[in-house]
Amino acid sequence: MNKKQKKMLARIIIAAVLLIALHFVPITGIPRFICYLAVYLVIGYDIVKKAFKGIKNGQVFDENFLMAIATIGAFALAVYEKSGDYNESIAVMLFYQIGELFQSYAVGKSRRNITELMDIRPDYANIENDGKLEKVDPDEVEVGSVIVVQPGEKVPIDGVIVEGNSSLNTSALTGESLPRSAKAGDEIISGCINMTGVLKIKTTKEFDESTVSKILELIEESSSRKSRSENFISKFAHYYTPAVCYGALALAILSPLVNLVLLHNPAMWGQWIYRALTFLVISCPCALVISIPLGFFAGIGGASNTGVLVKGSNYLETLAQTKYVVFDKTGTLTKGVFEVAGVHHNTMEQEKILEYAALAESFSTHPISRSLKNAYGKEIDQNRVTEVEEISGNGVTAKVDGTPVAVGNARLMERIYVKPIECHHAGTVIHVAIDGVYEGHILISDVPKPTSREAIAKLKKNGIKETVMLTGDIDRVAQQVAGELGVDRVYSELLPADKVSKVEELLAKKSEKEKLAFVGDGINDAPVLSRADIGIAMGAMGSDAAIEAADVVLMDDDPMKIVKAIRIAKKCMRIVYENIYFAIGIKVICLILGAVGIANMWVAIFADVGVMVLAVLNAIRTLFVKRL
Repeated sequence: MNKKQKKMLARIIIAAVLLIALHFVPITGIPRFICYLAVYLVIGYDIVKKAFKGIKNGQVFDENFLMAIATIGAFALAVYEKSGDYNESIAVMLFYQIGELFQSYAVGKSRRNITELMDIRPDYANIENDGKLEKVDPDEVEVGSVIVVQPGEKVPIDGVIVEGNSSLNTSALTGESLPRSAKAGDEIISGCINMTGVLKIKTTKEFDESTVSKILELIEESSSRKSRSENFISKFAHYYTPAVCYGALALAILSPLVNLVLLHNPAMWGQWIYRALTFLVISCPCALVISIPLGFFAGIGGASNTGVLVKGSNYLETLAQTKYVVFDKTGTLTKGVFEVAGVHHNTMEQEKILEYAALAESFSTHPISRSLKNAYGKEIDQNRVTEVEEISGNGVTAKVDGTPVAVGNARLMERIYVKPIECHHAGTVIHVAIDGVYEGHILISDVPKPTSREAIAKLKKNGIKETVMLTGDIDRVAQQVAGELGVDRVYSELLPADKVSKVEELLAKKSEKEKLAFVGDGINDAPVLSRADIGIAMGAMGSDAAIEAADVVLMDDDPMKIVKAIRIAKKCMRIVYENIYFAIGIKVICLILGAVGIANMWVAIFADVGVMVLAVLNAIRTLFVKRL
């Protein structure tokens, strides 16, 4: 509990003890009134104060106004009738404050999941200066600087390890408890905690562009993107509260007048005013206004704790309605770690073809380019390469030692009027033409991620109607991968623009209530991520552009996290709708009972505070997602 919550708890205990004590003290008249008024002010002064502030600022109709009017009215009625029964008025305020304390604690509990993530923010970075470590602000560290991360410290900025070996705690980022090993040459992302050895890291990004900053930015912005359910509740409360106030006013004034004028019966003002006050307490929309946003907030917090970052509650709602999942292949369903499996139909030495291909691709960061450079295995002199042109969806053309070289797929060969030779092996085929002559092709194989097949199967068990794979790879390879993983449909040999077109076709075929999700990781996936109903990016190895364009980010590139995200979203929405139906249903029944005089103030307390507590308890269930 924080300081404010402890203070409120003390007020509740004092008020409850005083209320019980006064029950046994035989006082009447004005002393009794003063004693009970003192107890009322102990427990309710802040609510009355907020109500008056709301009236002063023109924001009259809120739960503070309802509580203040209802309890002060009940107090005044006891004075008017000379009953001396002030218990109900104080009890309403007491239980309302108990409900508010419970709600505050629940919000705090769900917020702690977010706060734990916020702890990944580094306070400093170590720069080595004259053999001594100097702590500096991470914002001041330039790209290309070497920083030192000691055991127990957070990695402040993304980079590449240049010296040292260690184990990394990535639980705050990925939700995984098992440490990961790291060695020289490995890429490392900010937000991890160094556990064992000293690491020297060459930074590749500025602090503002690093992973930790991006995550914190996503978390901070998530609360501003509200779901349709939250917007509905806000609008509902906006019109509902004034309506019930006027309804209570009509109950207090019109009903006695009807009795008196039309029915010629006694007006019974006290009875109808009591009913109107009960009506006000029952009508308080706390359960809805508090539990619905709390449900979404807890859902986002629970998801982030498992390594799934959802950028807003509106995306949780969309995710829960997802019926079609479209995947990119390379880096999403497969590891994206390509290895040269062979060189075929070559007219020159294998090493020479690999040298030309590696040099031509030396300026590219594509996984295929990296595999060619790894297969070549020698230091690359980029000064030998000129006139480099990367043709999207085709490959690369360049001059190596002044000789024109083209490295890419069959479309690139056709583009330069060279006839390629088809490969009979499964894998990605990279054709090589030197000085306009076909010199053979390089076969590169990619491996599916270990959890991809299981993820596809579980998606179907969780209500996904169809899984689709879009890839720029050749059809034979695409079909083989799709068959291995159990993907329903596959579209191959696509350019980045073609992927957008295919997604638009799929969007046009589904119903309005059914949503389509696209999962990708590369910069070429950014347009598709934006076009889909909901975009899911592989965060750990994915490009910045993909993460920016996506609505959901998976921090450890595991396809099983897609299943997790959908399950969390569905659980969250189920709980939200449970709370909506439960709260509105109970209130409608109690309002009717209150209006006809069956429900008294104690029933009103249950309809208000009791329903709110139950709804908050239910909302808190969205935090528990580890076993989903």
